[in-house]
Amino acid sequence: MTTAPVRGAARPALRERMTTLAPGLRTFLSTEAGSAVALLAATVLALVWANSPWRDSYAALWHTPAGVFLGGAGLELDLQHWVNDAAMALFFAVVGLEINREATRGELRDPRAVAVPALGALGGLLVPVGVFLLVEGGGEAAHGWGVVMSTDTAFLVGVLALFGPRCPDRLRLFLLTLAIVDDIGAITAMAVFYTDEVDLRALAVSGALVLALLALRLRRVWQLTPYVVVGLALWGAVLASGVHATIAGVLVGLLVPTSLPRDERRDDVAAHARRFLHEGGADREHAAERAGRAAVPTGDRLQRVLHPWSAYVVVPLFGLANAGVNLDPETLADAFRSRLTIGVAVALVVGNAVGITGAATLALRLGLGDLPGRVRWGHLLGGAVLAGIGFTISLFIAGLAFDDPVQLEHAKIGVLTGSLVAAVAGSLLLRWLGERLPLCSPPRLPPELPPLPWGGAARS
Repeated sequence: MTTAPVRGAARPALRERMTTLAPGLRTFLSTEAGSAVALLAATVLALVWANSPWRDSYAALWHTPAGVFLGGAGLELDLQHWVNDAAMALFFAVVGLEINREATRGELRDPRAVAVPALGALGGLLVPVGVFLLVEGGGEAAHGWGVVMSTDTAFLVGVLALFGPRCPDRLRLFLLTLAIVDDIGAITAMAVFYTDEVDLRALAVSGALVLALLALRLRRVWQLTPYVVVGLALWGAVLASGVHATIAGVLVGLLVPTSLPRDERRDDVAAHARRFLHEGGADREHAAERAGRAAVPTGDRLQRVLHPWSAYVVVPLFGLANAGVNLDPETLADAFRSRLTIGVAVALVVGNAVGITGAATLALRLGLGDLPGRVRWGHLLGGAVLAGIGFTISLFIAGLAFDDPVQLEHAKIGVLTGSLVAAVAGSLLLRWLGERLPLCSPPRLPPELPPLPWGGAARS
């Protein structure tokens, strides 16, 4: 009896290529996993603080004004907006850099490798919005549909590392690709639908600065300083335009070069290193250092600097500044009677599970792509449930969507509830499936040796 091939099984070449992850991607995933622990600690601290006898000091701290002034010009924001509008630009720059790198020389280059997670992400964008609008029933909070669109990459990777199946690298890569495409959709929606007023002159300046970044990329400028200077100016112009300033971080991440330099750049490293070893001196050392930097993609060097700050400082600080929700019995009872809270929670859990699984299964049935390595449909279902963790960007969009503090509080409770349910349910499902559908390749046993002439087995 012959066994029919499993639809969606990876081709041998793709399976072999997925055996190990690139060092840069592995570093990214490990940093994100560590960030999840820091973010969880900051979230718990914010919730405890906001529900303690010192709750007034929590609100007072984040509404403290702070500014930068030079003569008569300056910029003043409260501390929460400095975190949300300025520091989070670093987070979005890291997201943009990872999208850029994966599209340039990573998994997003292969249409078949990206088709299933990309279509799954599309389902994870549209179906949760539909579920939210269905539950909300066209009420006054319906404009908050963007809250349910995003998957939190840090929590997703962190939960998978802590509670997922053994050897989850292939599943991590699949879910990371899904989260990246999901972030593109959420960021686009944030820029288009959650901008109130636009200053056309500032927007024109922003456009000119984007062209300047593009010119730097096309001229293969490898130094970081020009990109940083133009990026800071772009952040100020986007902030003045009325579009949310974090979009500047995404644009910088997408436009900084991430392609590998030409071979002669690497040859220069060896030549300058030999001269330094032979002659010594500060000038030779400086030349060797510059040659080494020029031989590494500019985006990789920028991400090496920004990612630890984003993961261990910016994202936990965002959680501390935004997750402080009053959870007294009266507030919780009022929230769970609200269609807004129920809609957000149900959309995150059910909408992502149905949307991602359904769209990815359709892509597999149509033969548009493959599942990587030993990832199976059951893993896809567990990962889709886990993708309902919509914390960072969900809280971020909630702050843009709701001016009413009661609605904002209800939306945050919905995000916290849905994310918690998705994390627990997805972890249990993946652990259960991990025991039955292993992601690890079977160990390679040495070939069996022939028996010895006098009997017994040969020793390997």
